[in-house]
Parts: sequence; structure tokens; C-alpha cells
Amino acid sequence: MKPILRDEDRLWEEHLYREEPDADFTLKVMQKLDGVSMENGEDEHPFVKKSKRAPWMRRTGIAAAAVVILAGGGWFAFDRTAEPPSPSVSAVDRTPLPNMAVPEELKYSYFADDYKRLKPLGLVVNPDININDQGYTLKIEDVLVDRSHMVMTMQQTTPDGLGLSRSLSAMGRIHVTDEEGRQVATLARDTRTKGSVTERLLFQFHDEIPDQVVVRGELRNLNVGSYYDYEKKSYEDREATVDWSFQFNIDMTKAKSLAVENSMDNTYTTPEGLKFDMTQLVRTPNGTRLDLNVSLDNELRAKVDEDWANDMDIMYHIEIPEKNEYRIFNGNRPDTREAKFRLRDLSELNQNGGQLKLSETWDPAYVTVDAKKIRFVLDGYTIPVWEEKSVEVDLEKMRKDAEFYTYVLQFEQFGDEILFSRYNYWPVQQSLKLPERNFEGTSSLVLEGLGTFQNDINGDQWVAIDHEGKEYPVEVMGTTNQPNKNEEYIVGDLRLIIHGFKKENGTKFTLKRTAVNREFRDVNWEVDLPSYNSLPWLK
Repeated sequence: MKPILRDEDRLWEEHLYREEPDADFTLKVMQKLDGVSMENGEDEHPFVKKSKRAPWMRRTGIAAAAVVILAGGGWFAFDRTAEPPSPSVSAVDRTPLPNMAVPEELKYSYFADDYKRLKPLGLVVNPDININDQGYTLKIEDVLVDRSHMVMTMQQTTPDGLGLSRSLSAMGRIHVTDEEGRQVATLARDTRTKGSVTERLLFQFHDEIPDQVVVRGELRNLNVGSYYDYEKKSYEDREATVDWSFQFNIDMTKAKSLAVENSMDNTYTTPEGLKFDMTQLVRTPNGTRLDLNVSLDNELRAKVDEDWANDMDIMYHIEIPEKNEYRIFNGNRPDTREAKFRLRDLSELNQNGGQLKLSETWDPAYVTVDAKKIRFVLDGYTIPVWEEKSVEVDLEKMRKDAEFYTYVLQFEQFGDEILFSRYNYWPVQQSLKLPERNFEGTSSLVLEGLGTFQNDINGDQWVAIDHEGKEYPVEVMGTTNQPNKNEEYIVGDLRLIIHGFKKENGTKFTLKRTAVNREFRDVNWEVDLPSYNSLPWLK
């Protein structure tokens, strides 16, 4: 895990990786799927990133709400394979992509396939932006466009030829509007790639798109790296002031004509009061996008804080019988995937009964775009719930006696169980490096133990309170192992760092868990997604 970020930074947060199931469970699944064709092409298309949930950590307590982490899901969806027996779980019959040259900035990325799908259809635009100011260069070429999304590649280099790292603050100074200046697209996120020298910005278009779209950039202040200030004894950011203003137009008429849009009106409310509203399915040559709105009833809203939309997520799978496809998304079961593009729009949250707008776009390589029968099945969801539970800590009792512990501190809540068996003191600045020796007197207290979690461990918020009522922020660290047969995550090296609580602060305090990212599985919602008569890009 990473430190908590501002809301505008959340779009760029990478989700945690998943783990593989344990061997016994895998064997049982394979026995159940005996005779079923399994997916191929994993090496050629490494869409599953290994060990995605390890390592993880969370800075919690008094700090702001946690960033979004996808979690949970359990193995229960495989129970659907019993009726009918042994359904196929196979790879998509991929249509061969054109054997064509790909621009260097896209060549070694997942966007190479996107380019090959869109270029022959005339959906790649070259605005030919090449700006050089004081040796700082900005290039924009080969913008990928369809009815659903726009991907813009920004190559940025310094006078010495080095690439600039991504500057989150600059993202708000790039606008996609109509000719009157009204915003027509929202910054979204590509889940497949990590940051690189080449900047790729993903925008998702709104429901109403004009024929002419204007892309405008107002880039002037560049973060060109950091240097060590020997006087201040700290690293300082270096900035450069340049004029990288640019503007270009995109004709959207072809992109709109090569798409199929279906309005939807399917709603479902969970037993806890979370309401889902499917609004639209959009098919383009580069993926299938599902739009949903999420809102809370009054009872559930009273249990969460104003940032609930930042920290909730859904787990689901889709079934395509005619294509023998079965796809699991956003969970921790075998072969789980993330949507190719994701949007989390918070713009309507402040309105009366505000709602979260979610969009999931599936890659054609793994969800066939011309499938006529697609069934969406909700498997569960996670949402942070304010539920306080505390335990009194007495360090004097946590002493190690030869080979056995004479005292174990136990904490249980919502099926999660933590056993703390020892403690230590670490320098705060070295808390991530796991020092081998004690630094008592100048370091923060660290509780060490074992955790078994049924809920999303990454949404936890903790605080420690001493006998005078002073609160200390708590950072959670550990490595998640694969889920066990009870669908629980085991964290064998769990550590809670109580920042600022030193040896001189005493031996007794209260450890309180104030919020839990609850995983709910008591759902029952299936939707047959809209079909189509023809796909215009196949004509």
C-alpha cells in the first residue's frame, strides 16, 4: 500500500495484486472443471499481474480516509458451475489483429493492440503537437479515439533528453470540451499499465458527445525532479516555467457512428441498503463499457462517512454461454481480472441523495465485443463501515519467556481475528525497512502478530489512545498470503506501527479499530445485458 493521497490523485492509484489459491482448493476446482477447456495465451498476454495483494500497508487512524483498493469476492461464484454441469471456461476466440507498424511510444504497451484495432477504422488522430521551450519538449501524436474513450500520449523530455515523470497536478490543466467550453469527458484510469516516461492520459466521454471535440492544455509549471538541499538537509522539488499551451480539435462523427449504445434501467438494492442502477451499455471496436450508478439508503449512509464512494467497490462475473466465456472481475478468486478502463465519477455525490457513477470497460481480448448474450452477475461488494471495537493493551504482559509467549493480545471483529504476541520499537522513518535491532527511546511502538481476515484488510482504520486521551495514528503493515479454504486471508507478519508512541509514553493504552472495509456477499442480482442487431465496424 501507499500513503493516503488526495482525491484527485486516486485516479492514478494502482490496485493491489491478487494471490493464487492454495493447492488443495485449486485441486478441487480443477476436479470440478475436469474436461473443461482452460484459457491459453497467458504468456503472450500477461493480463494477470501476480502477487497483487502483497505487500500491503495502510496509514490509518487520525489520517484521512483510505484510498480505493479492490478486494474480496470469495470462491463462491464457482458454485454456479454445478448447474449446468461443467460449463466451459475458455479463452476468447481472438480475431487476428492487423500486422502493422505501431508507433514507438505505443509499441511496447497494451495500447499497441488498441492502436491496431482503431487505426484501420480511421480512429487514430495525429494532432502533430511538437513544442520546444527552453529545451523542454512536448509531443502529442497518435491519439486513440472511439465513442467511449480518448487516449492521449504526451512525450515530455528535458533539455538533457531525459523524460519527465508524471505530474498529477498537471492533469487538471488539460480539458476536453465542446466548442463552447463545456466539459464532455472525465479523466479515467487504465488498469493495465504503470507510469513511464511517456504520459498516457485516458478520458471517458460523457453520454452526450458533440461532433467536434476540443482538447486544450494549459501546461506551464513543470516538476523536473528533485535535488538534495544540503542547507535544509532535505530533498526539494525543482520546477521549470515553460509555455506548453496547446489546442487541437477531434472530429467525433466517425467514432460515434462506429458504436452501439443501449440505455438500461435495471436496479437492485442489497439487504444492507446499497442501491445499484445500470444505466447504459456501450460497445465500441476497442471494448464494451457498462455504466452503473451507486447510492445508499439513509440507514446505510448513517454507518459510513462522506468519503464512502472513494472506498467502495463491486465484485462480479460475467457469463457468455454462446462463447463459452466466464469472466471474474475485481475479486480474489482464480483468474480474476480488472476492467481494462475504469471510471469513478464523484461529481454528483454532493447533490441530494448523491450517487457514485461507475464505469467498467472490458478488453475485447477477454470479453468478446460481438457476443450477443452477456449475463452480469453481482458477487458482492466492499464498503468501509464505521464500527468501533477496542482492546486494552498492557505491554508488561507481552513478555517472551524462552520459547513460548506468556501472553497473547487478541482482537476479533466481523470474523477478522488478530493475535499480537510481541512488540518492538522502530524508527518512524525506517518503518518500511524492518530494522533488525531495537531503537528504544527514540522510536515508535510496533505490535507484531498474526491476522486472519474475512474483510478487506486494506480499508481498516485504527487509532491508539493513551491514558491521557491523546490519539496516535496507526499504520498497518504485512504480507497477505493466498486465501485459505474458508476464504480468509492470512497475514503472518502483521505489524501495527503506532506512530509517536515511544517507550516513555508508558506500557498501557487502548487500541481501537474505528472503520472496517466490510465485504458483503449476501447479494442476488443477475442481469442479461442488451444485445444488438449489427455492429457497424464489422460491415
